[in-house]
Amino acid sequence: MRKPIRLLLASGAVTTALLAAAPPAQASLVTFKSGHIDLVDIAYEAGELEVGVHDEDNDVEYAANEVKIVVGQQAEVTVPNDPAFGFLGTPGISTVWVLPEIQNTDLVWPGIATEEVEDGIFTADELTLTMQSVHGPGELAIYTENAVGQPNVLMDSGDALPDTMALTAGQHQHANWAFDRAGTYCVTFRATGTLAATGQQVTSEAATLRVVVEG
Repeated sequence: MRKPIRLLLASGAVTTALLAAAPPAQASLVTFKSGHIDLVDIAYEAGELEVGVHDEDNDVEYAANEVKIVVGQQAEVTVPNDPAFGFLGTPGISTVWVLPEIQNTDLVWPGIATEEVEDGIFTADELTLTMQSVHGPGELAIYTENAVGQPNVLMDSGDALPDTMALTAGQHQHANWAFDRAGTYCVTFRATGTLAATGQQVTSEAATLRVVVEG
């Protein structure tokens, strides 16, 4: 089990002292501009599904609202000149900012992980990830490419939301995250599964990820 970022303070006196010492302003966000980061990290703990962010390089977990993901200018590319990529814009003409499926050490390498969900907890080990909303200057598409470079769209805010994708417990995968305009995005996800033992459906709290795309 990974070590969570949150610390349990056993002493009420210590808690009071820390709160008194804390600045009134909102704490600074942890900013990632590169590295292997699971932008969606799903865990099941104490009877609850949780969606957070996992820094794979340093093995540290964060709540989604504790981080800021920066997509650098070097992520800007022209949409491939192939009609199959029309969901990103005009092929061969439009530009998008892509965090790539294949690692580029100058950019965040975005993962989607369910490694903290043990086999057998959910029916058929199945989970559903829902992209509920994308608020920002443009759209977000999450997709993979096959061996011959053809896209498989997993989620796309440009064709209406919510969008869902199926996941399996113990999974770790990568995909392209493409933004079609520069600016700040707030992307909200939830995870859902059906408990194998009881048939009860469990849904996580909404987790909103902040992404800044540099123009």
